[in-house]
Amino acid sequence: MRSHFKRELQFIPHRRVFLGISCVLVILAVIGLVVRGLVFGIEFQGGTTIDFHNTGEVTIDQMRSALSAAGETDPVVQTTQSESGSGFLVRSETTDPNVANDHAAKAGQSLGLPDKSYTVTTIGPDWGQDITRASAFAFGIAIVLIIAYVSLRYEFKMSITAVLALMHDLVITLGIYAWAQVAITPNVVAALLTIMGYSLYDTVVEFNRMDENAKHLHDGVHVTYYQICNFSINEVIVRTINTTITSVVPVCIMLILGGETLKDFALAMLIGELLGTWSSFGVASPLLAMWKTREKHWAKLEAKDRAAKKAAASATRVTKDQNAQEVQPASAHDELQEVLEVQEVQDDSPTPVEHTDTSAAHNSSDIE
Repeated sequence: MRSHFKRELQFIPHRRVFLGISCVLVILAVIGLVVRGLVFGIEFQGGTTIDFHNTGEVTIDQMRSALSAAGETDPVVQTTQSESGSGFLVRSETTDPNVANDHAAKAGQSLGLPDKSYTVTTIGPDWGQDITRASAFAFGIAIVLIIAYVSLRYEFKMSITAVLALMHDLVITLGIYAWAQVAITPNVVAALLTIMGYSLYDTVVEFNRMDENAKHLHDGVHVTYYQICNFSINEVIVRTINTTITSVVPVCIMLILGGETLKDFALAMLIGELLGTWSSFGVASPLLAMWKTREKHWAKLEAKDRAAKKAAASATRVTKDQNAQEVQPASAHDELQEVLEVQEVQDDSPTPVEHTDTSAAHNSSDIE
């Protein structure tokens, strides 16, 4: 496979910049998780959602006041828009379905809404705990299987750097949800698991090229692991970008035109796919190249390449100095030659002859 570019794009030489950007994003995400915290949906902590639809001219303040008067404490009210018209999505901590239905009925009556204008969904705390345990178990199994597969197919170092890139994507995604205070729902969890697949795909594609080039690439140009890694990224980066674009387009449509349920899934997918593309060449590959270069074989090649570059730079400087020294005597010689030529011209020019006025002498003798 050949690179799509006439000249290689320099990814690995800028690895510190890429890793620095990722570190800043991770730090901001951790700050958001600590300061703001995640908002979990009722599926995880239990509670009630009331979906009011086709509410007409009812405002969000009127809906919040009606729910409070009906007995709901601190309900979270969001506006919704669908084909049937505007509406509201209400979340509360009520876990008793009878109490939740009574509150919804009272709020609907006070606002003049019919009984069919709302639906009530109540989830108990036990079910939410089961979902949390199942989600954590799924993440753990996925991480273990990824490490096992990549280690068996390639090597252990590749599996660790791939998992670090995955954690990078997941932490930043969760940090964005924390800063935006968007609820974590089972759809978001499903999207996070899907993100792991997309991120791993991009990373493994690059790792596969690195592994093949490290074994079979003997072009005399790409010798060190840094050089092989950069060349491998150039070989597959266009395919990675094309894959990301074809995946992001339907996700964006889902995010713009989908309902509330699809938007939860689409937002996490959009963030994760973009981060997965970034982390494949900005996190996973640089970390692997830095780790591999510490191996004895690649360290020798790296030291040899650096010594050769230093020797070439020194030879270039010596050549430039010699050329400069040769130019200076030549210019002095030219100046001396010009002076000698001017003197020769002056010596060859005829000297002026002084003419005496004899007529004056004759006149003076005549007068005498």
